[in-house]
Amino acid sequence: MKLTSAEAAKMLRKLNEEQATIKQKENKSAVFIAAIGEDIESVRPVYQYEDIQNQLAVLEEKVRKVKHAINMFNLTTVVPGFNMTVDQMLVYIPQLNERKNKLTRMAANLPKERVNASGYGVKTIVEYKYANYDIARVEADLTAATNELAKAQTALDVINNTATLEVDLD
Repeated sequence: MKLTSAEAAKMLRKLNEEQATIKQKENKSAVFIAAIGEDIESVRPVYQYEDIQNQLAVLEEKVRKVKHAINMFNLTTVVPGFNMTVDQMLVYIPQLNERKNKLTRMAANLPKERVNASGYGVKTIVEYKYANYDIARVEADLTAATNELAKAQTALDVINNTATLEVDLD
């Protein structure tokens, strides 16, 4: 079946949720507690070991196939305007986020800022923190990083919602 990357990711999430639900039910029904003197059969939960294992095996195989299709898509699909594959973009975007966060902190500094005034006896020592860089340049780089991040995220969103991949679940 042909899916977009976004649709495949949703399918993968659904398969993982289905698998988790079956495992939770298995944990609740594989063993049980009965009080002394209680009729064990009347409190025994329904549990079919082989059936549950088969259901989980089918889901695990589907998860492998969907993940493989997504991985192949990510490795081979080039994002227009970036000359990078999707998997490279998935590394690039967090790098841009980190750069943007650092530049945001740097841009918030003042050229000269009083940080401390402490007294030693009768004299007071005043300390200043100085920005050792051009704040205007940092602000310009911050704007550029913010714009690049938005452009990268949008380009990746477009690919994930338009380009298709093939998933064979048979």
